[in-house]
Amino acid sequence: MAREKQALKKRAGKKISTGPLPKLTKIEQDLLWHMEQGYQLETDSLGRDLLLRKVVGEEVIRPASANSTTVEALRERGLIGEAKSHDPLKIVWRTTNRPT
Repeated sequence: MAREKQALKKRAGKKISTGPLPKLTKIEQDLLWHMEQGYQLETDSLGRDLLLRKVVGEEVIRPASANSTTVEALRERGLIGEAKSHDPLKIVWRTTNRPT
């Protein structure tokens, strides 16, 4: 009986915590701010070569201090998500609804 309960727990998977989010770093805050101001974040297929592109217009910004770890941390927290892209070697990231 105890083994069955352990097996069920393993199959249940990892649960998302509903506790408060940890504080964001200044770099993460800066990326989110730009994305909320009309920019979309673009990376290559490996998550490197970050680029902020204005959705309306041609303005492009290369965030100097952000890297693939920054993008991964924001994705894991559920603050950004992948959007559809016409280029298979490019990933476009957009903000999601922030949890309250």
